Amino acid sequence: MTTPIPSPAPPNDNLDRLLHAQRARLTGGISPAALRMAFDDWLTNLSLNPAQQTVLLSKWFQGAQEAGRDTLQAGEPGASEAGDAPLADRRFEGAAWQQWPFNVWSQSFLRTQRWWQDATTGIHGVSCHHETVVAFVVRQMLDIASPANFALTNPEVLARAQSTGGVSLAVGFLNALAESQRLLAQAPPVGSENFRVGIEVAATPGKVVYRNHLIELIQYAPVGASVQPEPVLIVPAWIMKYYVLDLSSANSLIKYLVAQGHTVFCVSWRNPGAQDRDLGMDDYLQHGVMDALDAVQAVLPQHKIHAVGYCLGGTLLAIAAAAMGRDGDARLATLSLLAAQTDFSEPGELALFIDESQVRYIEDLMWQQGYLDHKQMAATFELLGSADLVWSRILHSYLMGESRPLNDLMAWNADGTRLPYRMHSEYLRRLFLHNDLASGRYRVGEQPVALSDIRCPIYCLGMQRDHVAPWQSVYKLNLQIDTDSTFVLGSGGHNVGIVNPPGVPKRSYQALSRGLGENYLAPEAWLQAAPHFEGSWWPHWDHWLQRHSGPPMAPPVMGGEGGVPLCDAPGEYVLQK
Repeated sequence: MTTPIPSPAPPNDNLDRLLHAQRARLTGGISPAALRMAFDDWLTNLSLNPAQQTVLLSKWFQGAQEAGRDTLQAGEPGASEAGDAPLADRRFEGAAWQQWPFNVWSQSFLRTQRWWQDATTGIHGVSCHHETVVAFVVRQMLDIASPANFALTNPEVLARAQSTGGVSLAVGFLNALAESQRLLAQAPPVGSENFRVGIEVAATPGKVVYRNHLIELIQYAPVGASVQPEPVLIVPAWIMKYYVLDLSSANSLIKYLVAQGHTVFCVSWRNPGAQDRDLGMDDYLQHGVMDALDAVQAVLPQHKIHAVGYCLGGTLLAIAAAAMGRDGDARLATLSLLAAQTDFSEPGELALFIDESQVRYIEDLMWQQGYLDHKQMAATFELLGSADLVWSRILHSYLMGESRPLNDLMAWNADGTRLPYRMHSEYLRRLFLHNDLASGRYRVGEQPVALSDIRCPIYCLGMQRDHVAPWQSVYKLNLQIDTDSTFVLGSGGHNVGIVNPPGVPKRSYQALSRGLGENYLAPEAWLQAAPHFEGSWWPHWDHWLQRHSGPPMAPPVMGGEGGVPLCDAPGEYVLQK
C-alpha cells in the first residue's frame, strides 16, 4: 500500500520542524541524525570485529612502511623502477607529480585513501546503506586534504606560478573573490548574458499552443514540405528548464528532430513558488502529461504520438504510459525514456540522501518555504560529482588562474527551478524511499499501475557516467516491461550525454534490441553482447522513430485547425525566475 504523505504537523510539532528547517540551511539539507546513525553502525560493528581490526592495523603498518621506504628512495636514481607499482589517480598523472617530493606526497595520500576505503567497507554487520554513507563522507573529507588542492603541494600550480611570475595566483585570488561576491549577490555566472533565452538558446522557432497553470506546450515550426505523421511529444524534467534540449543551434536536440522531419511538441514547466506548495505528483501527471497529450491530439487528431521523457519527466511519462495501457488508451505510438529511472531499488549515490531521517529533514525544509530551491538541489549534485564540479573548478580557477568561458550548457545549469513541497515529498517517498512503481503499489486513480501494461515499443537510453540515474538502474526497466524494446548506452553523463549532437569527437554508444518473448540479459551480459558504434546516439534514435512512423504527410497547422497560438516560443514560463 502506498505510504501516505505526512499530514500537516500539529502545533506542538511545528517548533521541531522550524528548527530542522533552519539547521538544514546550515548543513546543505543533510540530516545530522542520518550521518550519526551511519557512523554509529559502522563504529559499533567495527569494535565488535577484532579480526577485522587486526587486518586493518596490519594494513596501516604496511602502508607506513611503504611510505617510509618511498621517502628514503624517492630521490635516488632508478627509484621509479624500485618497489611496488605506484598507485594511480588521474589527479596525479602529470610528469611533474613523478618528481620528489610530490611523488611522496601523492602516494602517501593515495595510501591513506586506500586504507580508509578498506576501513569503511566490508565491515561485518554494517548495513549496506550506512556503509555507503560512511565511505562517501570519509572520501569527501579526504579529498579536502588532497595535495592537488593546495598551491604549495601541487607542482603544476607552482610551475605555472613561476612561469607567470606569480600572476596566475593573483588572478586566481581575484577569481575566488569575484565568485564569492557573485554568490553573495545571487548573481548569474559571468558570461550567462551571452546565452539569452529565446535568442541564443531556446531559439528554435515555434509557438505556444496550450497553457494551463502548470505547463506551456510549444509546437515547433516545420522546416520542410512534409513531416512524419506521428508527432513527437517531449516531457522534460521539471527539476530543470526544458531548454537543455534546445540549447544553441549546434547543440539543440529539438532542432535536430525538426530537421529530420518530425513535428515536435515540448512541455515547458512553470517555475513554482510558495503558493504552489500543494501541487502533487497527480497534478503533474494530469495537468502535465495528460493535458499535453490532449493538446497534441487537438492539433493532430487521429494520429498516435511518439512520447519522449527525460530524467524525472521520463519517470512520470512511464507512469502515464502504464496507466494508459491499463485503461486501454492506445494513443502512444512509441515511448522513449532518456536517462529515466523506473526502479529505484539501486539509484546509485543519490541513495546516500534517501532514508527516513534524511527525507523528513528535507520535508521540514520544504514545509517552511513551500518548495525546494535549485541551489539546495545543486549542492547535493555537486557533492556527488565533487571531483569535477568542486575540486577541478578550484584547481583551475583559483590555483591556476584560468578563466574558462561559460558555454550554453553551463549557462542553462545556472538557470534553475524550484520543486513544490508536496510533489517532491511524494516523489522521494513513493519512488525513492518505497519504490512503489516497480513494486506495483503506485496508484493512478483508484488502481495501481504496472509497467508491464505498456504495449508500445520502448527506446530506453542510459549513460555510462550518469551519477543522477545510473545506467544499471535505468536498465532495470527491462525487468518490468513486456513489449519490444531497444536499450542504448551512451558515453557521457546525465546532461552532457544527452546534449550529444553528431560530429562531436570521442562520443560513442552501444545498442541492442530485444523482441517480445526474448530472454532477459543481465547488465554485464548486455555489455558483452551489444555492438559498439562511434558517434552520437541521436541518428540511431531518429532511425528508430522513423521505423515506427507512417508515410510522410503535409505539416499540420500551428495550433491545429481553428486553434490560435498564444505566443511565440519559448513562451513565458521558461523566463520565470
